[in-house]
Amino acid sequence: MQLYKNHTLKIYNSLSGDKELFKPVHAGNVGMYVCGPTVYSNVHLGNVRTFMSFDMIFRYLLHLGYKVRYVRNITDVGHIVDDVDDGEDKIAKKARVEQLEPMEIVQRYTVDFHDVLNQFNFLPPSIEPTATGHIIEQIEIVRQIIEKGFAYEVNGSVYFDVVKFNETNNYGKLSGRNIDEMLANTRDTDGQSDKKNPQDFALWKKAEPEHIMRWPSPWGIGFPGWHLECTAMSTKYLGETFDIHGGGMDLKFPHHECEIAQNEACTGHSPVNYWMHANMLTLNGKKMSKSTGNNILPDEIYNGGSPFLSKAFSANVARFFMMQAHYRSILDFTNEGILASEKGFNRLLEGLDILKELQPSASSTLDIATWKQNCYDAMNDDFNTPILIANLFEGIKFVNLVNDGKETLTADDLKTLSETLNTFVFDILGIRNEKLVANNSDKLEGVVEMLITMRLEARANKNFALSDQIRDQLLALGIQLKDGKEGTTFTIQ
Repeated sequence: MQLYKNHTLKIYNSLSGDKELFKPVHAGNVGMYVCGPTVYSNVHLGNVRTFMSFDMIFRYLLHLGYKVRYVRNITDVGHIVDDVDDGEDKIAKKARVEQLEPMEIVQRYTVDFHDVLNQFNFLPPSIEPTATGHIIEQIEIVRQIIEKGFAYEVNGSVYFDVVKFNETNNYGKLSGRNIDEMLANTRDTDGQSDKKNPQDFALWKKAEPEHIMRWPSPWGIGFPGWHLECTAMSTKYLGETFDIHGGGMDLKFPHHECEIAQNEACTGHSPVNYWMHANMLTLNGKKMSKSTGNNILPDEIYNGGSPFLSKAFSANVARFFMMQAHYRSILDFTNEGILASEKGFNRLLEGLDILKELQPSASSTLDIATWKQNCYDAMNDDFNTPILIANLFEGIKFVNLVNDGKETLTADDLKTLSETLNTFVFDILGIRNEKLVANNSDKLEGVVEMLITMRLEARANKNFALSDQIRDQLLALGIQLKDGKEGTTFTIQ
């Protein structure tokens, strides 16, 4: 269904600083690019929040009936430590420290990234390209920028000429920075840099002999700059001008600013109509940091391994907690906050259970149509999930009032209430239906208990080979049997 024809969606555009009416480049189609992870370490919870915000946006656009091409890249080369142009590539450094091939590092942490996102019930993107898979495209863009006069080669490296670009364009328009002030406030020691200006950034870097990841190019053996990959992959899969470019607030400068400059240098026009940025996640009021110990990994939430948490929480509860804040707001992760979210989450699911048992009446005493519109109004106002959730709890209030006999709903209104609640909770907010998971767990427990019974019968009949086979095959599946005075129990490892 093309619901978007009946909805007015507004998106906050970081470029203009205003909420703007969403009009895709091609009617009925949306092209969305989101900067993905640099896969040199385990994905942290702040990353999860950013990607979760765009997962929710992806889900809502699909719900509205748009055909969405969602591209989220994997950075597997070119991201220099400390986000500067000099030094080691993050992945190459990790490979050297752990004495592994760079692609072993990439594979390990790409798998971790996908595992974590699966735990939080993410939809996969339409395309997930890698930087190393698009070296040819990146080299071609560098060549075009040099031809246009906005880049220069020196000693085997190629740099983007920010000052030259700013003569005809506006470098700094996304982050609100002034190039003259940036130059005035930057000190650069003569003779220590190949750059004409301190603000110039690398498009292609010469690979020193010890550098592991390297490719041939017209300028010598080297590797691409970090900013280049997103320009290459976004335009390849979404075109020279596409609808939405997203990422974390920390990527506004320099990463996204450089992307805009690269695109405009190549094509002469702006690459993206709506720039969207998700805000950061803090822990107990402070910035998350591995070095200070103020940090929590995603799996520490659901395995209870964090000293910051009083207990383990399901990934479902953590997702609901994050959806209770607007994607552009800073969200502080605390034990008290997620405990409160768990109570609200349980109340929401309990209400959905009660809803299944409600019986219709001849008339309605509640205005379900207006309530439903309020849910859409919240999402159409720059994906305002906190307001949406407030409306969902209003819907649960309706459920309880009808269940208590204080209000009534017709069959049609009851159907609308049920469909709307389930759609927004499960399809758009991305909450996994834990009742289905619980039912599967019950079935698993039943199967294991049946096998335990078969094993006991085998032992009683002195068929020890079959008894051992059942025990060993269950163990291979991660299910350990424990024989005791009270009988046989099992644990899932």
